[in-house]
Amino acid sequence: MNAQTPGLRELRKRETRQSISDIATRLFLEHGFENVTIAHVAAAARVAKMTVTNYFPRKEDLVFDMQEVFTDSLAAAVRDRRAGESAIAALRRDFRERLAAHDPVIGFTGQEFGRMIAGSPALSARLREFHDLREAALAEVLAAETGVRDGDLAPQVAASQLAGVLRVLFGEVKRRNLLGEAPSVIADVVGRVGDAAFVLAEVGLGDYAVRPA
Repeated sequence: MNAQTPGLRELRKRETRQSISDIATRLFLEHGFENVTIAHVAAAARVAKMTVTNYFPRKEDLVFDMQEVFTDSLAAAVRDRRAGESAIAALRRDFRERLAAHDPVIGFTGQEFGRMIAGSPALSARLREFHDLREAALAEVLAAETGVRDGDLAPQVAASQLAGVLRVLFGEVKRRNLLGEAPSVIADVVGRVGDAAFVLAEVGLGDYAVRPA
């Protein structure tokens, strides 16, 4: 077993976490998010209430079990960009790849799940928080990658514009999910809309944060 391989205890923790999240999501879909308590989830999962809250400090987090992947997604795309590639080019490429894969990170949640989120003020508010956290993470990476001085607002401005494009496209994927459109149709339409959106953003940010060859 090398350093990259999780131990048995860690695997069990992951399995327990995923099981709790899956059971909670099923209950929320069946009865409504507001009508299901942490105690209900714990009973259905056959674990202590404290076990649920240890894995998911907030009830909303039981729904958004991919929150860490989501909030780091834009920053990760920029960190991993290719030599000669700008920040916006890396984000555009990452978006196209996720679009082709119908990735939940860019909004492919399915109609039923999407309705649950849209119908819950608490879940909608939590999702907005994740968008804000994702933008902040992107700004932090852009600041590190461009080596700006403290107080320089350029990374925050760039992150706001770049994350804003992805936020709008996320909303469009979500809207079409709610309409019950097929993922392939959504990918095709949003792909074309996304290309136009990135072209607009490239006017000011096309040469920003280009990774040296």
